[in-house]
Amino acid sequence: MDTFYEPLLQLEVFVQAREKLGKEKGLLLLTGCVESQKTHLMYGLGRGRRVKLILTYNELKAKEICEEYQALGEHVFYYPPKDFLFFHADIQGNELLRQRMTATSRLLSGEPAVIVTTIDGCMAPLLPLEKLKELILSIGVGSVVEMDAVKKRLVRMGYERTGQAELPGQFAIRGGILDIYPLTEEYPVRIELWDDEVDSIRSFDASSQRSMENLEEIVLYPAAEACPEEFRCKGVCLLDYVRAYDSLVFLDEVNRLFERGETVEKEYRQNFENRMQKGQITPGQAEEIFPCGQVMYWLERMQGAALGTLETTDKRMDFGSRYRLDTRSIQSYHNHFELLVKDLKRWKREKYQVILMCASRTRGKRLAEELLAEGLNAFYSEEEKRVVQPGEIMVVHGNVSRGYEYPMIRYAVLSETDVFGREKKQKKRRKKTYEGRKISSFTDLSVGDYVVHENHGLGIYRGIEKITVDKTVKDYMKIEYSRGACLYILATQLDAIQKYGSSDAAKVPRLNSLGGQDWKKTRSKVRGAVQEVAKDLVELYAARQSEKGYVYGPDTVWQKEFEELFPYEETEDQQRAIQDMKKDMESDKIMDRLICGDVGYGKTEVAIRAAFKAVQESRQVVYLVPTTILAQQHYNTFVQRMKEFPVRIDLMCRFRTPGQQKKTLEDLRKGLVDILIGTHRVLSKDVEYKDLGLLIIDEEQRFGVADKEKIKKLKTSVDVLALSATPIPRTLHMSLAGIRDMSVLEEPPMDRMPVQTYVCEYDEEMVRAAIHRELNREGQIYYVYNRVESIGEVAHRIQELVPEAHVAFAHGQMKEHDLERIMYEFIQGDIDVLVSTTIIETGMDISNVNTIIIHDADRMGLSQLYQLRGRVGRSNRTAYAFLLYKKDKMLKEVAEKRLHAIREYSDLGSGFKIAMRDMEIRGVGTLLGQRQHGHMQAVGYHLYCKMLNEAVLRMKGESKAAEEDFETVADLQIDAYIPDTYIKNEALKLDIYRRIAAVENEAEQEDMLEELIDRFGDPPRSVLNLLEITRLRGQAHELYIREIKGRTDQITFIMYEKAGIDAARIPELIERMKGAMVFRRSEPVQFIYTINSQKAGKNPPGLLTVAFQVLEEMRILKA
Repeated sequence: MDTFYEPLLQLEVFVQAREKLGKEKGLLLLTGCVESQKTHLMYGLGRGRRVKLILTYNELKAKEICEEYQALGEHVFYYPPKDFLFFHADIQGNELLRQRMTATSRLLSGEPAVIVTTIDGCMAPLLPLEKLKELILSIGVGSVVEMDAVKKRLVRMGYERTGQAELPGQFAIRGGILDIYPLTEEYPVRIELWDDEVDSIRSFDASSQRSMENLEEIVLYPAAEACPEEFRCKGVCLLDYVRAYDSLVFLDEVNRLFERGETVEKEYRQNFENRMQKGQITPGQAEEIFPCGQVMYWLERMQGAALGTLETTDKRMDFGSRYRLDTRSIQSYHNHFELLVKDLKRWKREKYQVILMCASRTRGKRLAEELLAEGLNAFYSEEEKRVVQPGEIMVVHGNVSRGYEYPMIRYAVLSETDVFGREKKQKKRRKKTYEGRKISSFTDLSVGDYVVHENHGLGIYRGIEKITVDKTVKDYMKIEYSRGACLYILATQLDAIQKYGSSDAAKVPRLNSLGGQDWKKTRSKVRGAVQEVAKDLVELYAARQSEKGYVYGPDTVWQKEFEELFPYEETEDQQRAIQDMKKDMESDKIMDRLICGDVGYGKTEVAIRAAFKAVQESRQVVYLVPTTILAQQHYNTFVQRMKEFPVRIDLMCRFRTPGQQKKTLEDLRKGLVDILIGTHRVLSKDVEYKDLGLLIIDEEQRFGVADKEKIKKLKTSVDVLALSATPIPRTLHMSLAGIRDMSVLEEPPMDRMPVQTYVCEYDEEMVRAAIHRELNREGQIYYVYNRVESIGEVAHRIQELVPEAHVAFAHGQMKEHDLERIMYEFIQGDIDVLVSTTIIETGMDISNVNTIIIHDADRMGLSQLYQLRGRVGRSNRTAYAFLLYKKDKMLKEVAEKRLHAIREYSDLGSGFKIAMRDMEIRGVGTLLGQRQHGHMQAVGYHLYCKMLNEAVLRMKGESKAAEEDFETVADLQIDAYIPDTYIKNEALKLDIYRRIAAVENEAEQEDMLEELIDRFGDPPRSVLNLLEITRLRGQAHELYIREIKGRTDQITFIMYEKAGIDAARIPELIERMKGAMVFRRSEPVQFIYTINSQKAGKNPPGLLTVAFQVLEEMRILKA
């Protein structure tokens, strides 16, 4: 950007340093540099060079430099250092490796790159470049590929073969289709072969597995850290990679780099020796680290510059030339606009060139207008070539953490932070992170699981069996009921079966007996209860619809500005929820909206915007939370978000003295308090409002009955926004749509860093190293230990391990006051390590906690582990989760599988896949109350939802009557199954069977066929037949046909007893069929159609075609 480069050319020192860098090897030293100005200087000095490597002393500083460099319009990559302490863990998440590989791939691609890392990023031995290039695989359209060779190659590169590629580092092969999820790409790719030639390459969506866009070529980089020893070669340093190109290296504060490097080296050596003493490392084993001194020696021989604030006294580095700059940091104006204007006027007189950087475009444009109104020559520009002239103030879009000025050339850059006195995150480009597939109840159905059949009840799934009947092959699902009875179900009837879901996973459900009465009783009991729920819901909805509420005006300028201040990019779900909420407020109906989403998915922001909208029209807002801790947290959030606006926010909870509370109540009555945040104390009789407009309820399910009654009274005429962290399942969401307004947030927020997960044996050395590392970056640690009786001892043991840390413990059986005190101290940062039971699982949101250590992780359920893991990684630092199990303990097979599954859920949000089921079941309790929970246990979650959906539709008069509740079976004598040659993986096959069974019309059939061709190639005849039979069933169901039996010579149509057909037209139908059809008045009624093959000639139509033709004729019977 010329905007930032041109003014530097007036600086003599800069011109000299740039010339010197072009001529000589070795490092220059530039002192007098300040904070963000260093990034500016690196940008100027490195302009025109292909590769720039920037070394700094900690992760946060590295991320700051990345953000600042990005604002200057360059492609920047953060290269996280390799983990020297925990590299021996059994399982590691691949997130950090993914970032390293992305940076390396950019380097090798020949494109310009800026790589930012800390000094220890250069201390890990890497594979030499030529060896790494051998591992890279490039596949283009038209190239010849030998599938077996590619398979071996991918395994060697560290990719893992799975049923379908859903996560980075996986690949799947199905016939001539190869799916790969490369580590360095945003989306997985599908390579389709024609014989052994690549016919097409397409990217596809990991969750739906559907193709997206065509590609010409894909380059695959290794998915695992290649160890130099394995390739019998000597490891090289990252500097060797950089040196191979036209490059410059920049060092940020040399003294601090030495300090960081030596600390890492010391920790590694200590750890190495301890392990050797314990016999975990063989004495001859080489160290896997380059000493800090060695790295510095190599750096001295490269071309580049060291930047620092002060002259270095360190004699270990030898600099070719030294330059001193005169630069200053800009003082912060802390929102005092008049001081800013005063300084800008002085600079205008002195002919300064001034650039003001704003992270929001709207705000930037308005700031330029405001400065213009003050008589300053200010304007907003996004032209990269535009150079600011003396006496001008140019406002540009971008962000630096601190402003700086060069007095010698009269040039200054101000940041938003300097003007408004707040750290503001730059809005990032949207990049879709992979969200694990939601449980589509069948993909994970395995042999031995409990299933529910709508007509026969609860049984055990025993697998798929191929059975040949009358020379035709079909797949049947085998389900075992009590006393060993078995039921075989055609795979086309899969939609009548659901996996049994219950919240009490430990409780073994009782099997029903085949053909017995107990299932019918259970079903009718639950149906009655469901009717009741539906009735209540529908009545409540109708009553609320008839009332009229306050109508808010459209968004004001203030509202827009307030929303611009949100430091993150809103997710799509969030934007949808905000729009829905505003639509509710601006209409005359009373809002009653529920917003569901996991902790940290941005529910509070939706509530804050609603509150701000209400306050602008002088209406008061009350925010009700279940615990004192949450009240304090939300209070802090609200104050932080609204501090630039004249809004008064107050708190009512136990942290406030009686005097303070009395004053709050007084002001509330007078209308001086705009927003009141508090626990159930705000529901007391003495709390009176002047004009209450909005009630926000957080975690509604956690309030008792009495509180709920008080809330209901408030609700009658006030807009209500309820928030819940228990994800409400989609199925239930559908059945309640139109009764309760709901917004579901399923998309994780933008810059949540995925959590780096390690699974390993418990080892005190490791615990100490993990805690030390977090303390060194001034963070806090959760240590989860789930036994109340010995939690004190564990806390004591950790205190002995890390004497310098402040360790405390907390559990749910403590007195409420004590627990709150400890939690409060932890939130304030007074406690370093909190040893606690799983009570931290819900609701706590502390961005400074970025390490969690889970003791005996093998004893916990997956969803619990996911929830706990979600407590960390709430800031832009890398977070760590350590899942420990006892040393030398033989893990139960279940626990081993569970910990292994964590490897796949190390990516952000993919744990959703695992947690979803548990949570869905909790969600039912949340929405419908605990009593319904029992009914749901009885019939299983999916069937319950189905029944509820039907009941609601019936109450609203939109549904078919109960007499239409029957199943249609189509059994034709043709091959209709999915052969193993087409889909081998049984879980995948089941999923496809289930989805084919759910096809209802021609459009859905087309879509399904398209997906099958895309994912598995052209389907064989038997699969096409399967699709046709499903469509046939749908058409037959509309005509009240219960069963179709098709043989080569005749087709029998068996009718439903309560069929709503026009009997008077039966003779007309028989006549139209010209003697081929017979009507039989049996129980149940049947139509029998005889196929005359002699009449049909040489090419008789297929059985399916005939069946469709007959159904077409039978349409005249429809009443």
